[in-house]
Amino acid sequence: MIRIVIAEDQRMMLGALGSLLNLEDDMEVVGQASNGEEAISLVQQFQPDVCIMDIEMPKKSGLEVAEELKGFGCKVIILTTFARTGYFQRALKAGVSGYLLKDSPSEELASTIRSVMAGRRIYAPELMDDVYSEENPLTEREKEVLELVADGKNTKEIADELSIKTGTVRNYISTILEKLEVTNRIEAIKQSKEKGWFK
Repeated sequence: MIRIVIAEDQRMMLGALGSLLNLEDDMEVVGQASNGEEAISLVQQFQPDVCIMDIEMPKKSGLEVAEELKGFGCKVIILTTFARTGYFQRALKAGVSGYLLKDSPSEELASTIRSVMAGRRIYAPELMDDVYSEENPLTEREKEVLELVADGKNTKEIADELSIKTGTVRNYISTILEKLEVTNRIEAIKQSKEKGWFK
């Protein structure tokens, strides 16, 4: 049995989702929250397999909850009306397993829950298009440097390979971090992979 907590601030939607999922033979809704703080305490209390949540909720947003639940062992599926790339990217960083839009067909939710439980990640296709159509802000040389970093090469090895000074490599790396708005190399690599920027 897949145990589920739902967090949604619109009570009618919350009730409807709960009833819908309880009709599935392999699912049981163990808790319903109407705000982000409640969602966290229900997850701690019931230890569900999956938490389905809206983004814009009182007290804590769905994204804040997802960030807090990261590494908790509960898979998070965002169900929202907002197809905003910024929200989606933040959700990806928080490690959510699914991101669906509320206008998706209702049977899609149950099949997404099963797919997520099987270890897959399910994201609304229209969001994927937005993410991948986003322009890579790095120059060709910066892309080259980041790909070498991703290959596990250190500053000296990169400098040797590109026939430049180690100081120049460091400058490239700090420019890359600044442009991608990340704090370290690992985040830069992760973001570039998520956005499909690596060759």
